[in-house]
Amino acid sequence: MAGTALALIGISLCHQYLSGLIHTEFIHSNRGTPMARISFIELPAADLHAAKQFYTKVFAWELTDFGPSYACTMTGDVDTGLQGDMAEASRAPLPVIAVDDLETALAAVTSAGGIIVKPIFGFPGGRRFHFADPNGNELAVLKAD
Repeated sequence: MAGTALALIGISLCHQYLSGLIHTEFIHSNRGTPMARISFIELPAADLHAAKQFYTKVFAWELTDFGPSYACTMTGDVDTGLQGDMAEASRAPLPVIAVDDLETALAAVTSAGGIIVKPIFGFPGGRRFHFADPNGNELAVLKAD
């Protein structure tokens, strides 16, 4: 339980830091309509230490630790989190999409046929929900504070 709480604090601190760097203004598609973008990708990492060593060695990633089970890059662009708490981790990489209005995004996901995997939940630094797209891919939508 303590590991889960620390992982959520790590996620929230990482997202809180990033919320000051990520611009959630929408990029406009070629049709002139707003287009949200992926701002964060979270990877399950059963062996967090090995994952951190690997990504640092291969890609020179600088990872910030948030408790014993979470670490993330903090570039302010599309960042990557490593979730070492397998009780909280998704089964596959989790793209996280930043939006300005979480409830509107939730309504859009459900009306388009998405399945809500985790309803809206809050954490220090923001709120998010997880959904499955029509192909079963799990994604998250985040509204940073």
